[in-house]
Parts: sequence; C-alpha cells; structure tokens
Amino acid sequence: MRTRRGVCYPRMEVCGVEKRVVKRAKRDFSATADESLAGKRQRLSPESEYGNHGGDMFDGLPDDLVLSILAKLSSSASSPSDFINVLITCKRFNGLALNPQVLAKASQKTFAIKAKNWSDSGHRFLKLCADAGNVEACYTLGMIRFYCLQNRGNGASLMAKAAISSHAPSLYSLAVIQFNGSGGSKSDKDLRAGVALCARAAFLGHIDALRELGHCLQDGYGVRQNIAEGRRFLVQANARELAAVLSDPNNGLATRAWLTWNSHAHPNNPSPAAAGGPGCPLLSDFGCNVPAPEVHPASRFMAEWFAARGGAPGAGLRLCSHFGCGRPETRKHEFRRCSVCGTVNYCSRACQALDWKLRHKAECAPAERWVEEDGEGMDVDGGADGNGDGMGDS
Repeated sequence: MRTRRGVCYPRMEVCGVEKRVVKRAKRDFSATADESLAGKRQRLSPESEYGNHGGDMFDGLPDDLVLSILAKLSSSASSPSDFINVLITCKRFNGLALNPQVLAKASQKTFAIKAKNWSDSGHRFLKLCADAGNVEACYTLGMIRFYCLQNRGNGASLMAKAAISSHAPSLYSLAVIQFNGSGGSKSDKDLRAGVALCARAAFLGHIDALRELGHCLQDGYGVRQNIAEGRRFLVQANARELAAVLSDPNNGLATRAWLTWNSHAHPNNPSPAAAGGPGCPLLSDFGCNVPAPEVHPASRFMAEWFAARGGAPGAGLRLCSHFGCGRPETRKHEFRRCSVCGTVNYCSRACQALDWKLRHKAECAPAERWVEEDGEGMDVDGGADGNGDGMGDS
C-alpha cells in the first residue's frame, strides 16, 4: 500500500503488530476459560452456597409462608395429635405453630381432648387459642370451665365471647343456661332471653336451636304460642339434619342404602330402629334411617369427665339423659324429668325430643307414682315434658 507520494508502509512492523495482537488474544481467551471453570466449580459446590447447613433449604423459607402452611394444617386437623406432631417436629415449627395467626384457625377437632388426659398444659393450650380469637376454643374452654371446673362467670364470658362472633353452639348453650337458670337459683331463669338467643342460633342454622325454638313456639314457652310456626321450625330442623348427613362424605354408609322407605318405621311402631337400618333419629318416622349426629368435643369431654367421677356431678345432681349432651345440673331439680316414667331427665326440649326418638321411646313405661329422692315433686313445664306421644311427633 502506497501513500500519495508513492512511499510504501513498512510491512514488517505491521506484521509484528498483528502477531502481538494474536498472542494477546490467546492469553485473554485462556484466562477467560479459567475464570469460567472456576465459576462453575463454585456454583456446584454445596458448601459455598449453603454453608454448614448440609444442603437443607427449609431455613431459607420466609416465616410468612411457613405460617400460612401451618394455619392451613391446623384448620384441617382431624385430632389433637395432628397438631401436636407439628409442635414436636423442630424448634422452628414449635415457635411458629404457637403464633396467634395459626391458633386462630385451629379446627374443632384440634380441641377434642379426652377427659382422662386433661392437664394444666392442655388448659394452657386452650387458653392460648381462646386468646388468639379462636371461637371453637372459646366455646370448648367455656363449657369445661362452666360445667366441669365450676368457674361459672369465666366460662359464661368465654361462651359470650364466641357468641359475639356469631358462633351458633355458643349462642345455643347460653340459651340453655338462661332457660334453666344454670349457675344460679330458679328465679334466675330468663325465658325471653333464652328464646332470643335460641332464635339467633336457629337463624345461623343450628339444628338443636331450631328444634328448641320450635317446641317453645308450640308450647308458648317464653314466647307467644304459635303452633304452626313451631311446627315449621321442627320440620326445618329435620330437613337440616338430613342435609348434614347427605353432605358428609365420611358417614360410612353405602350410597343411598339407608335412604329407603321402611313400612315398619311408623309412629305406631314402638321401636323404629328394631325394623332395621343403621340409625334411629327423628327422620325415622318418615321412613329414613340416618345415623345420629356427631357429638361435639365439648359434650364428649363433659360426659367422660363426670363418668370418671361416678356418673354424677354432685350429691343430688343429675346429668342430661341424652347421650350427646353431657350437661350436668348446677342445682337440685334444675332439669326436667319425663312425666311418664320419671327415670330420665333433660336440660332442654331439644335433648328430650332427640333422646325420645333415639332411645327412650322404646324404654319409656308409665309409673304409677314416683317422687324425688328428697320427697319433693318433679320440676315439670307442662306440654314440653308431657308424655312421649307429644314429643314423638317432632
């Protein structure tokens, strides 16, 4: 290549530069390759990424994600052991599982504590859940304190705390307390307050409250008598009872095998259950044999608690004869007795109606004369505690 004057550029220098450039490029390529390999070795080394944790990625999860998982687990727990197994898994689980966000979501079955296993630690756990705002814990602990531990004021306040949050079982239990004047004297009964609480629980779909309100309206107990409206509530209670069985996937029954017409299951038959079928609740009068409703953990705890103490809450006091209740008397003659046989007693009309269809209809036999143990008469409220025929049509 020449300039304008015809002078040529020196070729050797250009070649030398080109050679130096080539050599420099080779050195850069080798250095880049070494750095790339070193980076790969560093990324593949677990020690450099996780330190001394041995490759455990659990500690890298944020707390809010773990709390969300634990809350979902506590809300679906089928027994107390499901939740306890989480607490003993590791130190981090133990700390996060006792967070109020998790305890507030705990399911009803998480508090299904057996009476024989009752301890201070179980009491503290229920108190923690109640303080976290769990309405089921408030109700369960309230029932235990009111009836078992005889801490009436604190137990009633816990149930009232749950009732404010529209917890139907708490509303119904407070209604039963008002109907009976539990924890006080006979003059402490407040029938109108009991009907109001029962109506609120019935509005929320509580089956026993619907049944109790129906009997109150039929008998004019604490409210103006309205037989037609009372009958409507009783039919609605039966319908909800059937719907609860239909919607339960774990009822353990063959598909529609129990929903059959039974010509022997008629009010004239003294024992509909004897005609066959896996149950005998109220709907058996219409030819449907459905299983008895599941007992609430609080009621089961009370039944076990008093059974372990001789089957009586105290001298001269009685338990409700309905197996799914567990409520005891807080004073003598608080509960009503069957006006036919006098051998059973109930805390409410709903319990009497259920027990009549489940068991007592086949056992009740008229007695010529019966009195209380201390010679006093029976505490009866007219039609609600009349003969079995009156209750049998509910």
